[in-house]
Amino acid sequence: MSYFFDQPLSRRHVLRGLGACLTLPLLDAMLPRAYAAPSKFEPLERSQGVQPRLICCYIPNGVNILEWVPKTSGKDYELSPTLQVLKEQRDDFTVISGLGHPASQGGHSGADTWLTGADLKGVPGSDYTNSVSADQLIAEVHGKQTRFSSLQLSDGSGTGGAGHSHTLSFDRAGTPIPAENSPKRIFERLFVPESSADREATLRRYAEKRSILDNVLGEANALQKKLGKNDQRKLDEYLGSVRETEQRVQRLVSWVDVPKPVVDPKNLQLGSQPGNAHDRPMWLDVMLELSYLAFMTDTTRVIAFEWSREAGGYGGGGENHHELSHHGGDPDMLKKLATIDRFHLERLGRFLKFLKSTSDGDGTMLDHTMVLFGSGMNSGAGGDHSPKNLPTLVAGGHKLGLKHGQHIALDPNNHPPMSNLLLTLAQRMGSKIDKFRDSNGTLSGLL
Repeated sequence: MSYFFDQPLSRRHVLRGLGACLTLPLLDAMLPRAYAAPSKFEPLERSQGVQPRLICCYIPNGVNILEWVPKTSGKDYELSPTLQVLKEQRDDFTVISGLGHPASQGGHSGADTWLTGADLKGVPGSDYTNSVSADQLIAEVHGKQTRFSSLQLSDGSGTGGAGHSHTLSFDRAGTPIPAENSPKRIFERLFVPESSADREATLRRYAEKRSILDNVLGEANALQKKLGKNDQRKLDEYLGSVRETEQRVQRLVSWVDVPKPVVDPKNLQLGSQPGNAHDRPMWLDVMLELSYLAFMTDTTRVIAFEWSREAGGYGGGGENHHELSHHGGDPDMLKKLATIDRFHLERLGRFLKFLKSTSDGDGTMLDHTMVLFGSGMNSGAGGDHSPKNLPTLVAGGHKLGLKHGQHIALDPNNHPPMSNLLLTLAQRMGSKIDKFRDSNGTLSGLL
């Protein structure tokens, strides 16, 4: 992307030049420069509504676990070298060590199973079968009150491939929900008003989708009577996904005439690119700024953000994250991996400060927002990609009942499943479920 202006153009300036009164799309010339100095975005004073919220932030390839896990546990634990980055926010988060997904096969499918806990090869005759993710169960509770039931963000758009997903979210049929990686497109989707022509085009598009879905359901119902039990089960799972899509389309139709929140794009570096190593810090920051604004305006209450896909990613200086995760115990590579870990936590810490700086009812946005941060693999002391002892941190949610300022240390070889934590967060968000995947209760010590 190239720019020809030192300052971004305003919509009013462009409209004057055109001599017309139209609702313009967000043009590249209106964007702050992608290669500008670090973001100048500042948090707002107050949110537009007090609601429980959840954001799940995923980092791929594991961490340097030797510098991540604190040596001591409990309330008086000593921050590890990596977690020192968050020392000012110590009372606002809990670090949890030892959790894992017993059903997971490990390797570079960690993002696929982080929020599902599924055994991807658990169905005979199938190379890949996922299940519903915890964020989508929560979205079912809150989605009726917000324009978007949930947001899927990633550095790769779409869904990616089986075992190397670009999304953390899966519907009840285990079908991946596509993610978006462009800050500009996300901003337009959330905050740019549609013209009357856009509105009509949107309604036509939704009507076409509903027509297609009706045809699919009709043909599938006719076919179902001719199938054996195993095929009927598979078809039922597929139809469940179709019906969920139908419901999402209907929800979007109901919001067409509801005005979007007014948000100024000033200081949002919407031109930042996820695949550009130079842009990496700016892209992460603006994606988290957009997440903050989506929460602040109650546009959604559930966000799943995959910071990088597995077997990919950059450090703050453009380092090859995936290559360093295969460190084989090499001290120099471990040192560089720890640098990337601290870079990620610096971005997280900045986001937590935004949430804490904004008033929200009788507290702050951080008090009403739970932040799950971690990875679906542990690169270990030797570079093995294990589904045990997953690096996990939970922040915020004081007003939702979470207790912080502690290290919950669990035995990685005899631990409750990660699903216990996901169940805990789902219940705090108002979900009435009493079990999730292989959970055997909520996570002791967090409440």
